[in-house]
Amino acid sequence: MDPEKQRAIASKGGQSVPDEKRSFSQNRKLASEAGRKGGRSVPDEKRSFSRDPNLAAEAGRKGGQSPAKTE
Repeated sequence: MDPEKQRAIASKGGQSVPDEKRSFSQNRKLASEAGRKGGRSVPDEKRSFSRDPNLAAEAGRKGGQSPAKTE
């Protein structure tokens, strides 16, 4: 299947669940643990940020500038 079409289909699945019903939006600790678990599954030498500190810094700046979601 075309990767773009696959992304579009997956996106629709995620959009079908309201924000308040998504596990990670209700439980920040769960989201944090999942992120750490995912990060540990990739060897250090294959992690983008460990190979490119500038990329990590840029991502950090973008995260800091992202508007907070208020509702």
